Amino acid sequence: MSNEPVITLSADAWAAFLAGLYERDDRLDVRAPGEAYARSETVDAYVFSGHAEALLSAEVDGDVWGTLEDLDETAADEQEAWAKIRAFYLERGCVLLRVEGLNDPGDAEEPEEWIVTERLARRLGLPVPAR
Repeated sequence: MSNEPVITLSADAWAAFLAGLYERDDRLDVRAPGEAYARSETVDAYVFSGHAEALLSAEVDGDVWGTLEDLDETAADEQEAWAKIRAFYLERGCVLLRVEGLNDPGDAEEPEEWIVTERLARRLGLPVPAR
């Protein structure tokens, strides 16, 4: 699916991206240089998951089956379920954020894939590909 809007980040870029964000009053935003932020405003993968439309992650449970059920779809396995979820959201203007290198090489962990709205991705400074 090479025509999918995909943003790919390395594990280090992912960590830096999350560290550059804060959450205040349920709003996710980019930290301003020199500004002080409360520890409670720190963003990690779990906090970021609250702003994603859907996700497939070894670190955070994205409830693929619950998301698929919300879409009134069925699938034979998790791979097919995720493909249907991705297709649903990407057809509606979302982008796929793929994080590479979080899992040990040879580890059978699932990939890190996050679906976010294009608007959120742009606001957070992610390099959104042209459609």
